[in-house]
Amino acid sequence: MSIDENHPSSSDPSRKHSSSALQLGPCKKAQVTSSNPLVLHGRHFGRTVFSLCNYPALLTAGILRLEELQDSCIEDYPADVRREHRVFMNLIDSYPGLLDRLTTGEEEDVIHIGDLLSKGASGARGDDTKTLKSAVLEWLVPRGQVVIPPLSRNIKSDCRFNHEVTGALLCPAGLDWSDTATKLSLKSGETVVHGDQWPMFLYSGYEYDPEDPWKGLLRGEILIFGFKHVFTSPSSVDREPKAPRSGNAYLHGMKSVTKGSLAYIATQVRFALSSSSVFLRTDTVTDSENFYHSILDLLEDPDESEEVVDLMTWWTRRIFPNSSSSQRDVSKNSALSKIREKRAALQARANVNTT
Repeated sequence: MSIDENHPSSSDPSRKHSSSALQLGPCKKAQVTSSNPLVLHGRHFGRTVFSLCNYPALLTAGILRLEELQDSCIEDYPADVRREHRVFMNLIDSYPGLLDRLTTGEEEDVIHIGDLLSKGASGARGDDTKTLKSAVLEWLVPRGQVVIPPLSRNIKSDCRFNHEVTGALLCPAGLDWSDTATKLSLKSGETVVHGDQWPMFLYSGYEYDPEDPWKGLLRGEILIFGFKHVFTSPSSVDREPKAPRSGNAYLHGMKSVTKGSLAYIATQVRFALSSSSVFLRTDTVTDSENFYHSILDLLEDPDESEEVVDLMTWWTRRIFPNSSSSQRDVSKNSALSKIREKRAALQARANVNTT
């Protein structure tokens, strides 16, 4: 893959790069062990920042863009390229020394580093897909009850709209699964479900309010189970929220839920409920890549920032309660509340005196 071939030059910065770096590319196995630091970093970065990514293309385009930005502004680029650049800079900032390795190495070195990151991200995605396939069956009905008819842990053909329970969870918000005609249309494929038609399991209590579509969104119980399963350990699903020392969150110093991790878990749980056995970007039935991007589009939309901040705070308190004390409400009449009230009053008087 040559730089010139994949990124033709143009005088218009808004047209210089496509969004292909933030789409899955062909899987190329890097000949390294899974203990390589870049592979390990790729596992966590894929889970928490951006998963469905062509890392060699991301790095190559990112280096070129850094040179271009010496004479232009990132705001001159289209939205998809700005997102790609944010992911690139997040990756650079999260791995000390990576930028120096990229800028001083040859093109082959850049591609190799990208392959290592890809190996980690795809490996983590594959591991999570495998374990969630059977784990999600335990979360379909309340503990002590059984799924009727039973679902196989190894064969997924009976899932999705072929089963009453998984069908209800995957039914797009706004459609009525209890309606026989709707159910048959979904099962037969006559009604095509696209990735941006979000399923009911994303909502708290699996209830959707068309007048207030934010209500309960991305707070579904099965999402919480999925997040704990991947980040704080499978055994933590039924326990009080905390990050065991063996969990992925603890191992990587993760203390808050990220937008990328929430989109990742939603995508993984959705795929686990589907009838597809292999996670493929070309699978138009699950349309997982479109779904993943649509969730991130919402979470990164500046116009939705108030709702998103509230959502992310809710998630962090739920998963990492011991590390989110700074976000908790202060108890009334406590010493801390009095200190903050006094500080606010002093600042208010200072502002009046300066105007």
